[in-house]
Amino acid sequence: MQLPHLKIYNKQDILSVTRIRRFETKIGERIQVLQQSSDLELAIRQSSAPFVMIGVPEDIGVLANQGVGGCDSAWIAFLQAFLNTQSNDFFEGSSILLIGHFDFNDAKQLIENNAQSYDEKLAAYRHAVNMIDDEVEQLIHVITQNQKIPIVIGGGHNNAYPCIKGAAKGLYKSGQIPIAQINAINLDAHADFRPMEGRHSGNGFSYAEADGYLEKYCVLAFHESYLPQNVWMDMVNNPFIDCISYEDIFLHEKRTFLQAVAHATGFTEDTYCGIELDLDVIENSISSASSPAGISLAHARQFINFTATDSKVAYLHICEGAVQLTDGRSGHTTGKMISYLVTDFVKAMFTSR
Repeated sequence: MQLPHLKIYNKQDILSVTRIRRFETKIGERIQVLQQSSDLELAIRQSSAPFVMIGVPEDIGVLANQGVGGCDSAWIAFLQAFLNTQSNDFFEGSSILLIGHFDFNDAKQLIENNAQSYDEKLAAYRHAVNMIDDEVEQLIHVITQNQKIPIVIGGGHNNAYPCIKGAAKGLYKSGQIPIAQINAINLDAHADFRPMEGRHSGNGFSYAEADGYLEKYCVLAFHESYLPQNVWMDMVNNPFIDCISYEDIFLHEKRTFLQAVAHATGFTEDTYCGIELDLDVIENSISSASSPAGISLAHARQFINFTATDSKVAYLHICEGAVQLTDGRSGHTTGKMISYLVTDFVKAMFTSR
């Protein structure tokens, strides 16, 4: 594996952000780290943890989609919240192997310092996303091939593509699926099925579907006013794509929220399924495409709990959250929000086993 941008953590890295307290045990004290960084695949295989966590704190894909930067800021805030939650009978920290995070800041700085125009910068960002795709896909491939479940914290939604591709190839290589193809459910204000105009955060699912790694795709709670007509036509004319809008759930009340989630898990139940959650779907969350309209955090937690229990889960991907956006907006609850979603996921997975 060639992963030059992967920063691998040791136990001291974890404990440096864990607040040790007498008579308590925190996740950071129990979470597993790699024992042999020299042979990454062997270390992953030998770990007793069923879940493997990685961070992809980058906003190159969002910038390549002409969005607001800053979703590279959520990972550290998430770790600080997550590692300081309690390890107890509800959630035991050693069930997760924390590898580390990817740092693509060198590529971003190279583009920022050398691009001569906006168009040149946009093209360079889109080219850089291919490099991110390659490294993230390799790691997801190895994790799933060794029959463990990746938990990926982003970063932009461009990383849906390497998650899908890597999981499809890994599950196929290990003999768990007959062809390298999986399904995905995406709780998102946007479909992220834009045209293949160069890789960015708005077309991860388009590329995954065109390249044959994504079979069925279901988008929940998308906002009708932010779905381009050409994307809508591509989706409704594809029998392998289904979608239920925010308006149909919360305004027209055609289905309750949980009925919509149940529809999605039923639609994708024939094979392994990636679980995708874009934080811009949550009302007033700090994300690259924040909105005053959206679902509640309680709805997002219900989604995670339901899909983890009712799907053959390939991976979990939570993305687009930020602590500090480049336009000045900030929020200090994003890390804790992601922490709740991750703990809900792991607890639901253990319940369903």
